[in-house]
Order: sequence, then structure tokens, then C-alpha cells
Amino acid sequence: MAAPTWSQSEDEGVSSQDEQETNSREDSEDSESSLHDALYLKMTELVEFLLPKYHAKQPTTKAEMLSKVIKEYQDHFPEIFSLASEFMQLLFGIDVEEVNPSTHTYVLVTTLGLTYDGMVSNGQSMPNTGLLVMLLRLILAEGDCAPEENVWEALSVMGVCDGKEHWIYGEPRELLTKVWVQEKYLEYRQVPNSDPARYEFLWGPRAHAETTKSKVRETFLRDYRKDPSFVPSLSEEVISDEEEGA
Repeated sequence: MAAPTWSQSEDEGVSSQDEQETNSREDSEDSESSLHDALYLKMTELVEFLLPKYHAKQPTTKAEMLSKVIKEYQDHFPEIFSLASEFMQLLFGIDVEEVNPSTHTYVLVTTLGLTYDGMVSNGQSMPNTGLLVMLLRLILAEGDCAPEENVWEALSVMGVCDGKEHWIYGEPRELLTKVWVQEKYLEYRQVPNSDPARYEFLWGPRAHAETTKSKVRETFLRDYRKDPSFVPSLSEEVISDEEEGA
């Protein structure tokens, strides 16, 4: 029995249907990409709105954020707000805390209960406390005493390199070995009997007074579970040890 044959009109019909499905799929992907870009832009605008609030120690409300920043994307407020809050904490070391659920009022405070606001006297407008928190985590993960070479290797993954100006943190060596040592958040000392001299970082007395290892470990594990790329320098063994300790 002869195999059935397709007519030209049938071929054209199938081809037209495939083309319509392809176009529909591409249109859907373009729409999703466009929405993603729009939401990311709104997230960055919200961060830019919140930073001056932190500087001025002013609260804000959900209504204010909706009217001044979110505007036509109000249905996506939870997603935008969540991304902006994570960004503020991880990059700048700032927590966005709700203090009045009935009015949805928020304040911006330094993470981990640190009293250092991350601002320096040279006109810097970006808080640098996020890097301090990351360093406290690194020292904790290294067993309370982090060799300097390990610190720079870990921070380089984040684009923070010894001797290279950073767009947020400025000159990192001065920050790590002078500013935060003078603020007593870090201790920077020579490794005993090292020749040639090697140096290491420890928590300073102010870090011990204002926060705890358990708080730092808790925030570390929370952020790692959200996005492991934010702590790429730590081995799986260290991650496992931290989770067991928690």
C-alpha cells in the first residue's frame, strides 16, 4: 500500500503553524526579558532612593516607595523590594527593617548591630560596611585568624584587590589595615616568628563587643543559601563546618 502523501497546501499549513508557534514563543521570551530588565532597573532606583535615607537616618514607608519609585510596577513591589533589600545588605551592610507593620514603615540600620555607619570623612557617599561584614565572615571561617594572603585572594573574587581603587570601597588596603584597625573592628598583626614577615587578621575588640560569632554565622548561612556566588572563596568543607556549627 502506498504511503500517504502531503499536498502543498498541507505543507504550507504546517509551516505556517510552526512559524506562528515560534513567533509566539519568541514574543513571550522578549516580554519576559523586557519585564526582567524593567524590574532590575526599578530595583536599582529603589536602592538609590534608600541610600540617602540611610545617610539622613530617615524612615520610609511602603506608600512612599510606591509613589516615588515603583510607580506603574506596583504589582511587583514584593519582588523589587526583596531584591533591593538583599542588595543593600550584601553590598553596603545595611538592613531594611520594618518597624511599624500597620503603616509599613521601614528604617535602615547597619547590619549585625554594628555602630559603624560605613561612611568616611573624604566625601564618600557609598557605605562600606558590607565589606567589613564580609571580612568578619572570612576571619570566622578561617578559624578566627585569617592569613592576609587568604583574605586578599578571597576578596579578589569580588573585585576587591590590594592596591586597586574600588568604586565603592576606595583603596582597600588602607581600609583593612588602617581605618578598621583604628576603629577597633579588626586586629592586623605579624604572624609570630614569620621570616619574611607575614600578617594576619583577627576580630578587634569592637567587633566582639557589638556582635557575636553566632550572628555572623547565621547571616553567612542565610546569604549563602540565597546565592552561593556571594561567598565564592569559601570551600565546601568550610560551608559544611559552618552549617554543622549552626
